[in-house]
Amino acid sequence: MIQQLVVVALIVVYAGGFWRFWSGFERTNFSRSLVNRLALSFLWPALFIANRSYRRNFRKALKG
Repeated sequence: MIQQLVVVALIVVYAGGFWRFWSGFERTNFSRSLVNRLALSFLWPALFIANRSYRRNFRKALKG
């Protein structure tokens, strides 16, 4: 039961981060291609952890 709740919570956080970044993508410094937008949106958790520049742009996308 607890494991299922954790999985659901992780899915909600992932989907929320995906949607917020997708919606705010125009405020970032990344090139405006659909492929780039998809890749950066799908990989947001790993990139957020590993890349300082991505973190700055992610925060820009969330503001607004």
